[in-house]
Amino acid sequence: MSFPRYAEYKDSGVPRLGWIPTGWEVSPLKAIASCNDEVLQEATDSDLLIEYVEISGVTQEDGIVTTDSMTFGAAPSRARRIVRNGDVLISTVRTYLRAIATVTDPPVNLIASTGFAAIRPRRVQPKFLGYMLHCEFFMSEVIARSVGISYPAINASELMTLKGPVPPFDEQVAIARFLDRETAKIDALIEEQKRLIELLKEKRQAVISQAVTKGLDPNVPMKDSGVEWLGKVPAHWSMTRIKHCCMTTSGGTPNTSMPETYYADETGIPWVRTMDLTNEILMSVEVYITDQAIRDTACRILPIGTVMVAMYGGDGTVGKNGLLGIPAAVNQAICGLLPSDAVVPDFMLRYVQFFRPFWMVGAESSRKDPNISQEIVRGAPMPLPSKSEQLAIVDFLHLEANRLDALIAEAQRAMELLQERRSALISAAVTGKIDVRGRAEAKAAA
Repeated sequence: MSFPRYAEYKDSGVPRLGWIPTGWEVSPLKAIASCNDEVLQEATDSDLLIEYVEISGVTQEDGIVTTDSMTFGAAPSRARRIVRNGDVLISTVRTYLRAIATVTDPPVNLIASTGFAAIRPRRVQPKFLGYMLHCEFFMSEVIARSVGISYPAINASELMTLKGPVPPFDEQVAIARFLDRETAKIDALIEEQKRLIELLKEKRQAVISQAVTKGLDPNVPMKDSGVEWLGKVPAHWSMTRIKHCCMTTSGGTPNTSMPETYYADETGIPWVRTMDLTNEILMSVEVYITDQAIRDTACRILPIGTVMVAMYGGDGTVGKNGLLGIPAAVNQAICGLLPSDAVVPDFMLRYVQFFRPFWMVGAESSRKDPNISQEIVRGAPMPLPSKSEQLAIVDFLHLEANRLDALIAEAQRAMELLQERRSALISAAVTGKIDVRGRAEAKAAA
């Protein structure tokens, strides 16, 4: 789809913005909007129920994706920003995350972290402001003006000095109307790709589950496994537990206050954390430790073929897994299932992938995020075919997983292209690189 351009342009004087249509103005944000107008006071009733949005609950693509219900008394001290319909939340800390959301029809008790600036439109069409603040030129400027290494941040007063294009009000309305319609179409296509990806992931998990618990031959005699949720397994398979198939181990974390003694560059010993686990073969890590760390701590070098299972971190992390493709040490949050003569390592990997939803059944902790232990891993039931059948299952799953992964990657790329198209369309319309007035007016007339 092609769009006309405006008849004349002028230099905006803002390097990242470039040329804008003649007749448009350039204004600092503070000239058209206010910032952080309302906050919850310390004297607020501690029993007041709030819906809290944190920086981790916001993305540039989807806006507010998660909130947490809690009382004011139980909320973190940063839960203070009162948010209204039409406000735009922009993260002022860790700005590289691009956490930004236009607030639409929020619950009356929505409260945002003080890590956000809550921008409220005053002398600008609210939806146009939301689109403008999402533009790449603006987000790039926010990031460029941020200071700090680990947690780059921009203060609210600096943020409000950033400049953007301000067309006449009727054009703001036309641009917002056009973008509402066109982004809705793109969003619908993105949702289709998301659903496809979820279906493919479910199919992948189902294929793994069927193969490692039922085998590849649908006609073999079956027997009761003795485990209610596992159901029947091939009659010629043995029912055992992981502890009877292999030995398990774990590791530790060398003292981080002694980096010169215990931590190394890439010539050191690879050290695996739960965040390194990708549910596939692990060939590289980000952190390395020294020989001294091996001597002084619980860390041990585990062999290639060790299957790793995350034991800590709650439902979102427990059960993450991987297969060592390099000798490496692990931290205490990982259980290592050592190679043995009884189980092909790749088969064990696929089995723990099947088992992931069930680890939390045995999780124990008084913490918000329960953990599992080596003992729980060791006690997990396991249907065990012969090694030759294990190898056949591994080969089959390798082909099927690769096929499904390719389809997932294709859908993911299609979704990324749609998101890029969406961002480019918003930027082009808001900065006047295309003239959409006729498109909006034609639609309105129809």
